[in-house]
Amino acid sequence: MKTFHSILILIFSILFSPLFSACNSTNTEMTFDSSKLERISQEDVDKIVEAFILAKDGDVIEIPSGFYNLKTQLILDNKNNITIKGAGMAETVLSFRELRSGGEGVKLVGNNVKIEELSIEDAPGDGIKSQHSDGITFRRINVTWTNGDKSKNGTYAIYPVQCRNVMIDECIASHSKDAGIYVGQSENIIVKNSLAFGNVAGIEIENSDNAEVFGNTARDNSGGILVFNLPGLPKAEGSGTKIYDNDIISNNHVNFATPLSDEPNGNTVTMIPPGSGIILLAAKDVEVYNNRIHKNKTVGIAIANYQITGFPAEAPNWSPYTSNIYVHDNDYQRTMKIPDLTKEFGQLISVYNAHGKGKTQDIVFDGFWDKSLSEDLNTNPMKICIQESGMDKLHFTLFDLWEGEDNIKSSKDYSPFDCQTEIKTDVSAIAKL
Repeated sequence: MKTFHSILILIFSILFSPLFSACNSTNTEMTFDSSKLERISQEDVDKIVEAFILAKDGDVIEIPSGFYNLKTQLILDNKNNITIKGAGMAETVLSFRELRSGGEGVKLVGNNVKIEELSIEDAPGDGIKSQHSDGITFRRINVTWTNGDKSKNGTYAIYPVQCRNVMIDECIASHSKDAGIYVGQSENIIVKNSLAFGNVAGIEIENSDNAEVFGNTARDNSGGILVFNLPGLPKAEGSGTKIYDNDIISNNHVNFATPLSDEPNGNTVTMIPPGSGIILLAAKDVEVYNNRIHKNKTVGIAIANYQITGFPAEAPNWSPYTSNIYVHDNDYQRTMKIPDLTKEFGQLISVYNAHGKGKTQDIVFDGFWDKSLSEDLNTNPMKICIQESGMDKLHFTLFDLWEGEDNIKSSKDYSPFDCQTEIKTDVSAIAKL
């Protein structure tokens, strides 16, 4: 009788867990209620727009407290040594709900630019974007969307791309349909002391060099923290990322990203299975340590190669393989929830793992490697190193996917990956921003 009851519970959970997950994860939590702020007159809104347009090198643009209803973008174009300062995240709100043209709400192009102490709401595209900047600081910035239908939200909340010397500190990013905090094709990066929740991806470092991500909380996203190298971008590859001292908690949100088939707006994160703590995809030189990775229903850390996507894995000066990875000294807590079954990667982890169907995994490695380096994965040619305390009690799965979906194999054997490797980063210059 007890066995029959357990089977019924398992079936019920599998059938209805996506529904329950959606109910639990369509959290419209806001950090404050901007509707209570004073509405700023159109005349004063226009003054802020004008301040951006007429800014000169070295200016400080002050934005007093209040709710600013903007019908045009705020663009800083090729200006240097600029500070944009609000009265606080809960005091100065720039709303782009009525913006009908353009993408991002705020766009910053210039060197040594700081933006701090304000919130951005409901941009039609990205919340705040910086491009081709050397020295860009986002400090105590909150970016969110207040729509009921999250599929209509913007792509990125905080979005520096093709930048150098990037500081993101004490920021909040929520409800973006791609990544809350995204740093792409950039170099020399710090993301610290920030909160990302309710996004598809909480924090993403993509095709970037020399990044440290620490002291952050990524919760209630589909995936908590991502390090990706994708093909076909202006910067072919990135390497050198450290992820440490973060809380990566309950990232079980339904994935509401635009499907890849919906061009031109589809994106890779649509493939992320809800319940993913950290995903490394075609990543190079990454160290993951001293993180709390708790209650992510599908997997704590996924070490994956681009072949897992099923898309062509060739591009100039780019490799689809993840290599030189060091995972150690993290704290894992598995959840009682059923792993994701809505995405193919989630189905692979849930059904074919080495610990039994429906079991959450702490660490998975998809098992692809560059066979030009070695014919035997046991030689660890990609230098995947895992040294966690109590490893024998963790759920680790090594997949063998070389023969296709008709002959998927899996193993608990982590011994080929019991090693150490060195990852070098140096963000000391950025820490002064």
